[in-house]
Amino acid sequence: MSEQQVNITGEPTLDPQVCKFIVEHPIFPEKTYNCRSKDMAKGSPLLEALFAIDGVTQVLVSDNSLTIAKNNSEPWPLMGKQIGTAIRNTIKSESVLIDPDVETKLPSEDDIRSKVQELFEHEINPQIASHGGFVELADVEGSTVYVRLGGGCQGCSSANVTLKQGIAKAIRQMIPEVTEVLDATDHAAGANPYM
Repeated sequence: MSEQQVNITGEPTLDPQVCKFIVEHPIFPEKTYNCRSKDMAKGSPLLEALFAIDGVTQVLVSDNSLTIAKNNSEPWPLMGKQIGTAIRNTIKSESVLIDPDVETKLPSEDDIRSKVQELFEHEINPQIASHGGFVELADVEGSTVYVRLGGGCQGCSSANVTLKQGIAKAIRQMIPEVTEVLDATDHAAGANPYM
């Protein structure tokens, strides 16, 4: 297959650090995988090639689309050329683009649950206890973690920032395979919610 035969369309998203690429070639047919690190990319030639590009931090591959996040200020048209070259070269040289067993390499819900509990107990809760708050694990479904904020954090105007910039970041650093951290707190209820 020559490079000219692989058409790739870039589509901007609402987030300027994220761009979606539609490839006129099956990448991961009828499957989805959210790759958040170079370690998670190992064994999948296309993901390895994309993570070799400076600034790439995440690749969500779904069927024939790749949603790519970056952490630099390089404009997408420039990065897009590198991404397009990596996609075309990998398609040209590899028969398997994404390891078909990639999903089985993900940690189990029990493993995620155990690591998150440990993180909350030893790092997160001691930090937010000074504000009269605490966080607890509500549930784990696949690679999604649901947390519940309590005490001073419940209903606090800074709860969303605490969750996204503190708790979610810490969880993803410890377990890069976690795709989402969602708030399961009822911020309007409770014995002592701030308003």
